[in-house]
Formats: sequence, C-alpha cells, structure tokens
Amino acid sequence: MAVRLLNEDDDNNPMNSVINLIDIFLVVIAALLIIISQNPLNPFSSDDVTVIKNAGKKNMEIMVKKGKEIKTFKSKGNIGEGNGKKAGISYKMEDGSFVYVPEKDMKI
Repeated sequence: MAVRLLNEDDDNNPMNSVINLIDIFLVVIAALLIIISQNPLNPFSSDDVTVIKNAGKKNMEIMVKKGKEIKTFKSKGNIGEGNGKKAGISYKMEDGSFVYVPEKDMKI
C-alpha cells in the first residue's frame, strides 16, 4: 500500500509531461503507418499499380509498380505522332464506359 504525502502535488511531477509526450508520439507513429499502408505505391504490398501524375500535361509522369519493382516514365512534352492506320471505332456508352469495335478487312 502506497502512502501519499499531503504536500505532494501531481501537477508538479515532471514524469506526467514525459508520459504525455510518449502518448503523442505513439499517435503520430500510428497515423504514419496508416498513411503508408494506404498509399498505392506501398513498398510492402505485392499489388500491381499504375499511377499517372499530371495527366495530359507536359510534365506528366507514369509510375508502374509490379510486385516490388517501381518504374517511372516521364513525358518529354512532345505530342505523339507516327505512321499507322485506323484499327476500329470506339463508342461512349450512356454509363460513361467505352466500347471498342475492331474493323474487319480494312484497306488503307
């Protein structure tokens, strides 16, 4: 059984503030762990993920994560061009999805 002195004051105990700091650090560490686990490029997950930053702009970046390997592709700001031929037609549906219909016997 602990005996308390009458003149002992809990507000002046320096260990109370240390315990409060430890509690704050534990909350911060838990929040950081939650943020890391929800990041799509989380290095601890084995999911395959593709992230596009600044889509359609000159400084666009594409990050591809397959397993533990992450590759980054940066745009050079050039518009794509080249030789090719029409391969089919795409239709936008009422729900916002797209349907691609390849054309048969195309001669261009």
